[in-house]
Amino acid sequence: MKLPGYSRTSLADRNSTASSPGVRLFLTVQLFVATLVLMLSMANTAAWCRDLDEVIKAGKLRHLGIVYANFVTKDKTGLDVELMQLFAEHLGVKYEFVETTWANVLPDLLGNTVKPQGDDVAIGKETPIKGDVIATGFTELNWRKKIVNYSEMTFPTGVWLIAQADSKLQPIVPSGDLNKDIEMVKEKLNEVSVLGLRDSCLDPSLYQLEKTGARIQLFPIDRDLSEMIPTVMARAAETTLMDMPVALLALEQWPGKIKVVGPVSESQAMACAFPKSSPKLLAAFNTFFTKIKGEGTYKQLVEKYYPSLFVYYPDPF
Repeated sequence: MKLPGYSRTSLADRNSTASSPGVRLFLTVQLFVATLVLMLSMANTAAWCRDLDEVIKAGKLRHLGIVYANFVTKDKTGLDVELMQLFAEHLGVKYEFVETTWANVLPDLLGNTVKPQGDDVAIGKETPIKGDVIATGFTELNWRKKIVNYSEMTFPTGVWLIAQADSKLQPIVPSGDLNKDIEMVKEKLNEVSVLGLRDSCLDPSLYQLEKTGARIQLFPIDRDLSEMIPTVMARAAETTLMDMPVALLALEQWPGKIKVVGPVSESQAMACAFPKSSPKLLAAFNTFFTKIKGEGTYKQLVEKYYPSLFVYYPDPF
């Protein structure tokens, strides 16, 4: 009688089959492939996660940047480009610019996809690590602080509400109290469309704008953020959130076409972001940054790319 799930093949026959040259070759190839996959995985998470010693040994600093305002311009110059070039020179290594996007910048630094969940963040699948530092007008946010270490502040910022110049929304009269000013702006938003960008400093949920009665519109994350203000100018949205550095440039670029209604966030800071596994590289940057601030070099760079900053922040550094 044949039992269910069993064949008539004897144990000796199976042992003979397992020890045959063809099967041994098959098992050897499987072991080789598994070992190779493991080595490649380790190369991704170890050889490319570089702290100061590894950066110096490699002879190159990889700067992750996004074309964004005057931090990284379309011709790959800008405030953060020059800052990282000076840092690479300080370390005695070559500089390499690695262009990325808002959706990919953190995975390109950390080697994992990330998904913000309020002030928390979920870590996803592994991805290739492409850079050593993010410097691109990168705002400090609570959820980002859980997965990266920020440098000293490199640029002051905050989020403003921008509208067309002929909008019925009138700019607030500053009270001298930032929190009161924010509340005055929010009181104007009932039934007003507000354009924002999810999972960024321009995310309306960060500022509880859904509670104001505003009609939230989300800008596609794969689009150039410089298009957000032109979207308002084209009347596809009544207002947009925008961080202060970009708003300053827009006011110069389109004089008389847009206006600032007022702030929707408390004061924020932009800084360079480093993996938590790179404490020496972060410390080296902070030492370097303190030096160029003291010498006045950094102020000259800021004046070059954001001359109107000092009208709003006389001594930000």
